[in-house]
Amino acid sequence: MIAYVSGTVVHKDPAYAIIDVNGLGYELKISLQTYAALPEKGVRCKLVTYLSIREDAHVLFGFWAEEEKKLFLDLIGVSGVGPSTALVMLSSFSSEEIMKGIAEEDVRLIQSIKGIGSKTAQRVILELKDKMKKEAISLNADFRTSDGTSARIRNEAMAALVTLGIPKATAEKSIDSIIKREGSGITVEQLIKLALR
Repeated sequence: MIAYVSGTVVHKDPAYAIIDVNGLGYELKISLQTYAALPEKGVRCKLVTYLSIREDAHVLFGFWAEEEKKLFLDLIGVSGVGPSTALVMLSSFSSEEIMKGIAEEDVRLIQSIKGIGSKTAQRVILELKDKMKKEAISLNADFRTSDGTSARIRNEAMAALVTLGIPKATAEKSIDSIIKREGSGITVEQLIKLALR
């Protein structure tokens, strides 16, 4: 599996980019989100990737942000949504708009994407709404704490608690309530200690 490609932009186009990695050119299919974020030709960049292996082709997909790749993987996990359809979805709306649309069960928004019919839109919402609602809560917690506690601190504390054997849902609830109560400036260590009480 290719986790990421780091090199120089040789070609960029709204549908794909070619990244030169020490003389080897990787062609990556990209969304408009990634296209907008990519630097100009000749500039170094790093794209996280997903390799789709089919009978007739090996296709490498590139993403500027890890969050976009995560959403892409969630989307292709839905029956009837392939990598190309997921890429069209990510090109039609921002990741935040798609996540919000799914969380709020906005069938019309999802169905407005080219190639997505009524049944597929309903299936995407049915299968991903709970996950998107949880992630929206996490994002809101991150925004609430952007003046102090960063997403990185929250995620590190979460990982530590889960490693210590605390169920993820319990750890999440505990961390969010501590962040709300304690506010800005809390460290990972303090967050873990308070969550373990």
